[in-house]
Amino acid sequence: MAKINLRKMAINQSGTIVAVKVGGELGRRIREMGLVPGAAITIKQRAPLNDPVALRVLDGTLTLRNNEADYIEVEVDLGP
Repeated sequence: MAKINLRKMAINQSGTIVAVKVGGELGRRIREMGLVPGAAITIKQRAPLNDPVALRVLDGTLTLRNNEADYIEVEVDLGP
């Protein structure tokens, strides 16, 4: 398992959030969307210029801008 930034995840890659490294209003908003440590996520799609990113979390789909995704650290399995 490796820890990477959510922004660097590939389409259809899954992982578990390990940290949200921002406070204040943005940190609160990210956490209210269900993006909290321990939450399982899967990257579903990216816009043509890779911003925003659509991801699956808590049986729902949401989108994040890359500048928001930069604050989220995810543990992923990089395979063999």
